[in-house]
Order: sequence, then C-alpha cells, then structure tokens
Amino acid sequence: MKARSLVFGSLRSFGSACLLAALLPAGAKGEKPLTTIAFGSCLKETRPQPIWESVLAAKPEVFVLLGDNVYGDTRDMDKLRAKWKVFSEKPGFAKLRTVCRLLAVWDDHDYGENDAGADYPMKAESQQVFLDFLDEPKDSPRRLTPGTYAAETFGPEGKRVQFILLDTRYFRSGLRRNPRRRAGQGPYAPHLPSAQETLLGEAQWKWLEARLREPAELRVLASSIQALAGEHGWESWANFPKERRRLLDLLVRTKANGVVILSGDRHAAEISKLDGVLSYPLYDVTSSAMNQTRIPREEPNSLRVGKVYHEENFGVLSVDWSGSAPVVTMEVRNLKGKVVERAEATLPASAP
Repeated sequence: MKARSLVFGSLRSFGSACLLAALLPAGAKGEKPLTTIAFGSCLKETRPQPIWESVLAAKPEVFVLLGDNVYGDTRDMDKLRAKWKVFSEKPGFAKLRTVCRLLAVWDDHDYGENDAGADYPMKAESQQVFLDFLDEPKDSPRRLTPGTYAAETFGPEGKRVQFILLDTRYFRSGLRRNPRRRAGQGPYAPHLPSAQETLLGEAQWKWLEARLREPAELRVLASSIQALAGEHGWESWANFPKERRRLLDLLVRTKANGVVILSGDRHAAEISKLDGVLSYPLYDVTSSAMNQTRIPREEPNSLRVGKVYHEENFGVLSVDWSGSAPVVTMEVRNLKGKVVERAEATLPASAP
C-alpha cells in the first residue's frame, strides 16, 4: 500500500513497518484499501472459543483485540506468559493470525490486575510479555517507550485507514469510589472537574495529538474502556471527565475527520452515538464479550443506539469507498455471525 505507517510511542520505525507488511494477507497488499475490520474483547483463555469460526467467515483484513484478551490477574510474569501462550494456541485464533493482520490494546485483566492503573508494580514487565505475544521485534522502539500505545495506517492516498491504539492502563491515575453507589451499578464516581488525575498521561496525549494531525480518511480509535457511555458506574472515560473533555476538544481542535471509536470491557455489546460536538456523529462501538459473558443487567446509557446485547459477540466495520466520503457500517454480530445491532454513518474524508 502506498501510505502505510507504523508509529510506536513518539517514534517511527520504518524497519518494523517493512517487517509487519509481510504479515498482511496477500489480498490486502498493493493498492487495495481496507474494507472489513473486525474486533472484540474479553476472552477467557481456559474456555472454548468457538466464535473464531464466525470471525473467520467475516473475512476481515484487520482484527483488533480490545483488551481482556486473557485473564492474567497476576504479578507473576511466568504465569502471565503461560496464559498468553494458551490463548495463542487456540486453533481458531491461530488460524486468524495466518490470514489477517492483528492489532491489539490491553485492559486490566491482561495488564495484570482488576481495574489496575499506574500503580500496578509489574507494568513494565507486563508490557514486554504483551509485546512478545504480538511478536514485536526485540529491537522495536515500542519496547523502549513506556506504555503500549501505537498507531498504524493502511491504504492508498484517499482511502487511508489509521488505527490509533490507546493505552488506558499504564499511566492511569486511581479511580474514585462512589460513596452513594446505586443498586445494580458500578462502584466508581467521576473525579471532580478540577482534579488533576489522568487517564492517558501527558506523553501519550502529546503523541495522540500528533497522530490525529496525520493524513487519513478513516480513523479507528481503539480504547479498552468505553469513551462515550459512562452512566453505569464501572470503568469508563466518564470517570475522568476532564480527560474525556480533553479528548473531544482534541478531536475538534485537530479537525480529525472520520473518527470511529472501538471499545470493550463491559461484557455486553452496544453502540453509542454523540451528536453536536464534531461536524459529524461520533460513534463508540462496544464489543464484549467473545466468550466471557455475564448475567444480563440493564445499564443506563443515554447515548445508546439500539439495544444492549449480552451474549457472545464480535464487531465488524465495513467500509464503502465508492463515494466521495467513506460510508462505515458498524455491526455487532453474535456467536453464529448474525447481525444483532447495526448503525451506518457517512464520515467526512477530509477536515471540515
């Protein structure tokens, strides 16, 4: 592809980009733009993972793991490494890696501890284990930069898809407990608007701004936790209202076109939509869980489009490049590959 870049932290690695180009499926080389992107989260490595059959049937060119890719929950790196190995050897997932480009972010359980942030003492060691799983070269700059955030762009000029992979764990400040927790909702409350707590950390924020200023017609922003929904009291960007506002302001200031957010974590799937901030609707497509489901419960979300889906699922973005701007179809698909939730948006291919 003409325009294809790989950015680790604040560094650009052309050697790694050439190496990773070889991992693309044959049909995605040359000038062909991406048209099918699949994604999902929350995979218990000790449980069966039949959902990969439906993922493979969707024929994605890129698959994005959105966190809780294994349930590590340990400070013992040998145990964590063993769990990544179990996941890597799952037949369906192993097959996916041979036909599809794999991208990934981590969440709390594959990071190391439930709801953990910057205080997790093994975060630097866990980062190396995570990058080992991704077959990151030993001399990659991504191994030398704190945090796992990275960005990669695929496609010819005029049909470029930029993936921005955020790290919502390594730098994150502590969470604020809700002293008036409501029945059926999570234990957390938003920090005060004046609080200095961070979600991404200053270095990642500066890096993100630079990435949003790079040319692309479609931008897939991968966040392990929900960026738009946040009334449920569990982990989300809403627990850090100053940071959430900063993200939206940054999208406006950089005139970032064609942004779609992908998220996981919730053990349920839904599509959220925010109007009136950008010149186009901002969507957050949450896909969870691929095999680690929970007892269904109703959760408030004033931005929800459609309904919540509680059974095994994965997400698919289909991109139609035939017009002057990309038309993106966002779907949640069930275990058998049937569409259970859907939304469609025409996204501006250039800054307003």
